[in-house]
Amino acid sequence: MIQRKQQQSPSSDDSGFTIIESLVAILVVGILLTAIAPVIFLSTATRVQSRRVELATQAAKTYIEGIRTGLITTPSTVTVLDVATQDSPRSVANNPGDYLINLTNMPVPTSATGLYCFKKDGTISDSNCTDNLFYIQARRISVTTAAETDTNKLLLAGYRLGIRVYRSDVNFAQATASTSSNKKTQTAVTGGLGDRQAPLIEMTTDITSTNRFTPTTFTALCQRLGVATNKNCD
Repeated sequence: MIQRKQQQSPSSDDSGFTIIESLVAILVVGILLTAIAPVIFLSTATRVQSRRVELATQAAKTYIEGIRTGLITTPSTVTVLDVATQDSPRSVANNPGDYLINLTNMPVPTSATGLYCFKKDGTISDSNCTDNLFYIQARRISVTTAAETDTNKLLLAGYRLGIRVYRSDVNFAQATASTSSNKKTQTAVTGGLGDRQAPLIEMTTDITSTNRFTPTTFTALCQRLGVATNKNCD
């Protein structure tokens, strides 16, 4: 006589997950992902924006070096300042706008016309902006006298170079820039795509004559940068 083997029921340890336990696990994972997703998004956006600001800074420095070496055409737009004298001195304390760029001495660009293009291959051009990463707005800020009104003499006297770097997707109809009381440049920390209408960076630097036979004189520097108290530029 053949005896049938009695089938043993599995213990609770060997039965596996139940449907309810699986649903609870999925719910817990979903809650964790929801909690950390904003942190991941913020971290990624900040890294992208930080890299964008870094590249814009490199673009500005490349442009400045190109101007100093003569490889890039000097900007044609000029803002003329009065000559600093003993009777009309200039200093950061009483004329901060003469040392920084603002909407008066460097208006916001309204189109790509007249801007330089920093391309993806690292080159800078004042035309053919079809493959650019950034737009570079540049302006000469010079002092002049009645005897020094032509372009060549202004270049020999030196000038302050104002620079703004905008993203390639800027809408020029809504572009902004810093004022004397409100800084508008983008920050490296952002929770989204950043403000594409604001410049990534704004800076100024002084450019002296690149002609070694006719260097910028001390008088020209003094007239532009300012004079000591009760002193003239002579």
